[in-house]
Amino acid sequence: MAVSDRLGRLRSITGTEGHTSDVDDDSREVHLADAVARGIQGGFVATLMMTAFRLPLLRSLPPSANFWSQYIADGEPDDHPVAGLVLHLLYGVGSGALFGGLFSLYTAGRSIEPEGRGLVWGSIYGMVLSAFGVQVMLHALLDIRLEADELALFHAGHLVYGLSLGAWVGSRTEGVENPDREYEYDDGN
Repeated sequence: MAVSDRLGRLRSITGTEGHTSDVDDDSREVHLADAVARGIQGGFVATLMMTAFRLPLLRSLPPSANFWSQYIADGEPDDHPVAGLVLHLLYGVGSGALFGGLFSLYTAGRSIEPEGRGLVWGSIYGMVLSAFGVQVMLHALLDIRLEADELALFHAGHLVYGLSLGAWVGSRTEGVENPDREYEYDDGN
C-alpha cells in the first residue's frame, strides 16, 4: 500500500468519529497499527540520537551492555559492545512503539497541535523511562549506582530520547496539514 493511500486512510478515520459500525473498529485498529509503526520509526531515530548524545559524554556503552554481560553472556560489558548497542536499540524501538500507541489513544490535548503534544508528552515519557531505568534496570537488576554527574547525563540522554521521539511521532500524526510537505521558512529552505 502506498504512503499516500495510508495517509488517505488516516484522514478518513477522523470522519468516522462517533459511529458504531464495523468501520469504526477497523479504523481504530488501522489507526493504532499506524501509530505503533510511527512509534517504532521514532524509537529507532530517537535511540540513535540519544546514543549519539551519550556516548561521547559518558565514554561508555549503554547499561544494556551490562545487562547482556550479566544475564545473557559471560565477561565484561566491554566484551559485548555490539550486543549492548543492539539491545539498547531494541529497548528504544520497543519503547517507541508503546509511545506511538499511547499517543494515538490520548485525546485530552487534541486542541494542541500534534507536534506540540509530541514534544510535551515525549519529554515526560523520556523522563519516566529514565526513572524506570535508574530504579529498575540500574539499581534492582544490575546493582549499578551512578554518580551525580553520570546520573544527570543519564537523565539528559533520556530527555533527548523523549523529545526526539515526541517530535517524530507528533510531526507524523494525523491532523497534520500535509505530512509529505517539508517545513519551509518564509524564504524557502
